[in-house]
Amino acid sequence: MTLEHSLIEYPSDFPIKVFGQSQEGFSRAVIEVISQYDPGFKASSIEMRNSKTARYVSLTCTVRATSREQLDTIYQALCDHPMVVMAL
Repeated sequence: MTLEHSLIEYPSDFPIKVFGQSQEGFSRAVIEVISQYDPGFKASSIEMRNSKTARYVSLTCTVRATSREQLDTIYQALCDHPMVVMAL
């Protein structure tokens, strides 16, 4: 039997960086996905950065993580979204 030890203490604020192409609706789509799993998520907390060419955008979204399963589900939902290139 193996014991998994988490480096994260729950609940805690946890930043997720989401990358996508600069396009209308990207931020809104990310907010909708995260809000499904963190109902208290505040869109006003998002930090946005454009790439040098402004072709891509990264959003740093701080979620209230309550469990490893919740974080895994958020990452999977973001990665499954067609507008998201990558989530870290």
